[in-house]
Order: sequence, then structure tokens, then C-alpha cells
Amino acid sequence: MKANIAHKSLFAFILALLIDQGHKLFMLNVLGWTGGEIVNVTPFFDYVLAWNTGISYGWLGNSSPYVLIGIMSVAMLGLAIWWATAKTDLTRWGIAIVLGGALGNLIDRIAYGAVADFFSFHAFGYYWYIFNLADVAIALGLIILLWDIVLRPQGDVSSK
Repeated sequence: MKANIAHKSLFAFILALLIDQGHKLFMLNVLGWTGGEIVNVTPFFDYVLAWNTGISYGWLGNSSPYVLIGIMSVAMLGLAIWWATAKTDLTRWGIAIVLGGALGNLIDRIAYGAVADFFSFHAFGYYWYIFNLADVAIALGLIILLWDIVLRPQGDVSSK
């Protein structure tokens, strides 16, 4: 692995983490939101604070925080190993962005016992799950990984 490329993807990791945690710190510590706040932005989007005690989509919400922290930590360790052994730059970038978002949510879980979620989209009485900027980073990283897997020519592991 080229050290320069690794450092560039680490920038993506740090940026994803800082954007997520900066937003959360601002909302919680500067504006003082504690949960339940709702700002109607459009007819289909609300800016809220909801505490997610589970993992994605609130799954395992009744589990011990230690179990959830353990699951998240094992997943992140696996991703870190994948990042260190990745064959393409795009794979490293995707994994780094996923890890930045995942660490942001893990920090919430440790600091608050739950993950702070803010963005709520809805239409026609249907509400999608509430998410945060860490979740956006995770989704973006997964899109990059899928892009790399689907569009990379068969057998090509060169840097792109």
C-alpha cells in the first residue's frame, strides 16, 4: 500500500468523523438540545433530535449497551483490517468514510448511551428512519465500495 494514498484516505476518515461529531456537539452543547425537539423545515422534512438506543433502524434497541458497543467494535475492527489490506484506492476511500461514520456513532453510544439522530424525512404518513451525518458517511462509503466492486474491470487491482 502506498503511504501517500493511505494518508489521503485517512483524511476522509477524519473529515467524516469531525463533521459528524462537530454537528452533534453543536446541537447538544451549544444549542442545548436534549431530545424531542422538532423543527418543521418542509412538508416532507423535519430537523429533530431522537436518541437511537439500538443500531441501524433501531434494531437491538433493548440490548445492553455493552453488547452494542461490542458489535460495533468488532465490525469496525473487521473494516480496519479490510482497509489495511485493500487492493484499490477507491476501496480504501470507501472503507475510511464508513469507519469515520461508524466511529462517530460509537462515540455517541459510549458518551450518551445512545446515538443522536437528527434528520427525518416523511411523506404521505410514512416516516423513514431518522438518521445523522455519521449515517450519511456510512451510506456514502458503501456506495463508493459498491461502485468499486461493480465498475472495476475484472482482475484490475491497480490504483485508480
